[in-house]
Amino acid sequence: MMKGFMKKHPETGTGRTLKRAAAALREGGGIPDGLFRKCEVCGEISDTEAVIAAYHTCPACGHYFRIPPAGRLSMLLEPGSFEEWDMMMPASDPLSFPGYQEKISSYRGATGLDEAVVTGCGVIQGCRTAIGIMSGDFLMGSMGAVVGEKVTRLTERATQEGLPVILFCCSGGARMQEGMISLMQMAKTAQALKRHEQAGLLFVSVLTDPTMGGVTASFAMLGNVILAEPGALIGFAGPRVIEQTIGQKLPEGFQRAEFLQEHGMVDKIVPRNRLRQTLGFLLKSWERTERNGHETAGGLHALEEATSEDSPLSAWDRVRISRSQARPTALQYVGAVFERFLELHGDRAYGDDGAIIGGIAEIAGRYVTVIGQQKGRSAAENRRRNYGMPQPEGYRKALRLMKQAEQAGRPIICLVDTPGAFCGPEAEERGQGEAIASCLAEMSDLGVPVCTFLIGEGGSGGALALSLANEVYMLENAVYSILSPEGFASILWKDAKRAREAAGLMKITAAEQKKLGIIDGIIPEPKDNGVTVETLKETADTIRTTIVDFLERYEEMDGAAVRNQRYERFRKF
Repeated sequence: MMKGFMKKHPETGTGRTLKRAAAALREGGGIPDGLFRKCEVCGEISDTEAVIAAYHTCPACGHYFRIPPAGRLSMLLEPGSFEEWDMMMPASDPLSFPGYQEKISSYRGATGLDEAVVTGCGVIQGCRTAIGIMSGDFLMGSMGAVVGEKVTRLTERATQEGLPVILFCCSGGARMQEGMISLMQMAKTAQALKRHEQAGLLFVSVLTDPTMGGVTASFAMLGNVILAEPGALIGFAGPRVIEQTIGQKLPEGFQRAEFLQEHGMVDKIVPRNRLRQTLGFLLKSWERTERNGHETAGGLHALEEATSEDSPLSAWDRVRISRSQARPTALQYVGAVFERFLELHGDRAYGDDGAIIGGIAEIAGRYVTVIGQQKGRSAAENRRRNYGMPQPEGYRKALRLMKQAEQAGRPIICLVDTPGAFCGPEAEERGQGEAIASCLAEMSDLGVPVCTFLIGEGGSGGALALSLANEVYMLENAVYSILSPEGFASILWKDAKRAREAAGLMKITAAEQKKLGIIDGIIPEPKDNGVTVETLKETADTIRTTIVDFLERYEEMDGAAVRNQRYERFRKF
């Protein structure tokens, strides 16, 4: 039977593995333990070495196997850098639960672990970090007193030593055999992480399959950044419990990582082969690096010189150019201006609004948070991006990223391009006005500098929500208005066809906004039709230079000075 299977599948992982097994049998021994692994999804049997080389995934179908803590640490940390903390803590048995101590002992013997989490510190891409790895092989990764204590001690020590924390979560939830003492670990770990956050330190939660119950409802969902492995099951109540409770069949993909990202709960889904690089970038972006400030050649003067010529274009011409499908989107500017960008998703409450993009970017050796309003390049993408009109969850995502930047000490760069905030009934139901107002109030109090660029349309409060900045710039053919010209004409004259006339009266062009003192400078564009995807580089280079000048001017200012400058800028209007 083995020979027949190998003939049928000579090139598969199964065939190669069985050849090795057959060779072992010919030599008179048995098949070594752990020689091969069967995938529970596709049924393929693969050589364990091939599984490990594929980051513990099935070489045939890509299914993610669980990784023991030692394997996870070897994938992530620099060799020899791991120092384990709080080893062999005494087992907890607060209820004197029958057979529980024996069960703990059996799992210790079977797994080589003392509990369902391993904690310590190590180095990832040159950054020292506190790290915890949960194991689903130890009582389903359930959280009892020892797990909660080890996570809490890890967090407290990281706070004392000024270290970031990375926690790999894998759990069935609270440990039933420890009753309410298990439940108390949710509160204990949450309060320790809150103190860690108040110290301005990074916590990255990595959700693996499965992350459920009390772990989900405590430390797993408290990360400054929440990453997930593809396909991971994540939730509070299990799918079976939900189906039995509501008497309905759940949709396919419910509670999987992709479902949670779509609904705003996960920042990013990261394949295992990219995880070390992604974590390294996050760790570096949170380091507060002292730099010596120096005077720079005035970027503002250079911009004014470049845009001083009279232009034959009317205000309405510029409205049409600002709306052109040929015009680059926020993400295209991000790709052209910054060396690297890690997009983060979701408002952690409702959804991930495609009309707002945001994340962490690198520019000239510095890290910044970038938030932009994103239109589509096609009809399908425009529908997904809601034509660049943000919903309340988009502004709440922006607000979350602003607060994250404040904690990390990262300046914020905003790219504005929207006809206005979405005004449908569902947006009103979810609090559109409150979401914009909260953005304005929180932006006013940020201790990190904020620079906004209007790259296309700047429509009403929907644009202003990302424009309460220390400095504001407009591209030469961008527009910034209290309302669209069509809306303006409809309200004042009850005739939207007079939009061209309205545009001329509204003073919405970059040159007119500069005279009013609304903006600080104008970014030149190619003549006639303005910047397009094909001519993006020159305009992007000017934006890049402007950002670097901005960062150098503000990097020596403390938070109070940054807040005061922003306050006075808007107080004058």
